[in-house]
Amino acid sequence: MTSDSAVLSSQSSVSVDTVPCTEPAQEVHELTELLRLVDTLPAERRQDFYKVLDRLAAHFERKQRMLGYVQDSLNQMSLDLNYLIFDLEATRRERDEYRSLLDPLY
Repeated sequence: MTSDSAVLSSQSSVSVDTVPCTEPAQEVHELTELLRLVDTLPAERRQDFYKVLDRLAAHFERKQRMLGYVQDSLNQMSLDLNYLIFDLEATRRERDEYRSLLDPLY
């Protein structure tokens, strides 16, 4: 991937280093392949494609960042739910204990 990074950084502001490590390998491969294909175009056409590829890379990074936020939120919700379940079970145990103490009185 070092050669890909060198090609990307020499021709465009798009680089493999700017793409998060958590992205799917298939998307990285496709983006790298697209950059290789653009490199084969005549120089006067390349700049137009690099502008589009820069926007594509920015979109890809935003998508990955949002997916990370969603994953973090889901993890936090799962943890919160576990705390709520624990609290509910503890409350039920306390209720049952108090009921057992009150039953002899009634």
